[in-house]
Amino acid sequence: MHMDPRLNGYLTRALTHELAAVQQYLMQARLTGLWGLSAQSAQFRRDVNEELVHAERLMERMLVLGIPCNATQLPPIRPGRTLAEMLEIDRKLEIEAVRLYEEAMLYCARRQDEETQALMRALMEDELGHLKELDQQLSELQGE
Repeated sequence: MHMDPRLNGYLTRALTHELAAVQQYLMQARLTGLWGLSAQSAQFRRDVNEELVHAERLMERMLVLGIPCNATQLPPIRPGRTLAEMLEIDRKLEIEAVRLYEEAMLYCARRQDEETQALMRALMEDELGHLKELDQQLSELQGE
């Protein structure tokens, strides 16, 4: 398969997004731990691990395609001042991921790259699941 600059861009953006999410969730895990919110800190750590798996899957696909596994500059961390604010920030991050994966999945379908399309679909489904969890957590916080 020849090098496709647009596919390269999607994979690089996806890797950057996943590594930014790792950074974001790891910082939130530490911060909530300092606040004494051990259950939420543990949840953020699980999120870190999930995003790391996503990054590994993207790197593997990039290596197969001969694309360098370079993330671009990571965006700044947005910590949030409260747990609810953190979850809102994370929700926006996950919505960005879903949009990216949906767009990339459609592009892969047009170029008939079924393997990358399947990866993008799987990542999108994971992010949709995470988005649902965030909505549930926000709903529970608002009910308190």
